[in-house]
Amino acid sequence: MPRPKQRTPQMRDRVLSSAVDLLDRQGVSGFTARSVAREADTSTPAVYELFGDKGGLLREVFFEGFRLLYRELDALDMSDDPRADLIVLIDAYRDFMHENPVLTQLMFSRPFADFDASPSDIEAGGSVRTLIVERVRRCLDEGVLRGDETDIAHVLVALVQGLSAAEHAGRLGTTHESVDRRWTLAIHAALDGLGR
Repeated sequence: MPRPKQRTPQMRDRVLSSAVDLLDRQGVSGFTARSVAREADTSTPAVYELFGDKGGLLREVFFEGFRLLYRELDALDMSDDPRADLIVLIDAYRDFMHENPVLTQLMFSRPFADFDASPSDIEAGGSVRTLIVERVRRCLDEGVLRGDETDIAHVLVALVQGLSAAEHAGRLGTTHESVDRRWTLAIHAALDGLGR
């Protein structure tokens, strides 16, 4: 079967989806324009035509990571308990990082020499940050937390990312129960401290 020749939006979406999947399966070392093209059943020149170069492709995968994370967090239901809702959001953030370790490494650690996010690229996470700030604001409005909403959101995101990195590296324990217990301890301790 001949490979598609047209550089359509559908083809671009297929290549981008294939790139995200390949990054997840093969990691940083297996991610090349050629391997993405093979995965998407197209040619390497087509990938370059669509994204410019490997850096351009990685930049779009970076953006796609934030779109995927936003969709997962935005789909969460809200209850009458803003603290419980914030914990559910934190758990969903943790799950996303656990299920997409290499993608989140690209989003937050920049493991590729071909791509270094610019300040405007970093704004790609703006919708995720806004959503988290809104959940924190609900806690502030109900008197569950005290402080500046942006500061609290940054602290919680840093805590989640740090705990996730420690969990991924095996530094939070050797059993699922011990890892979960330490996550719960850290999140509740942070929220209790921020609520004083």
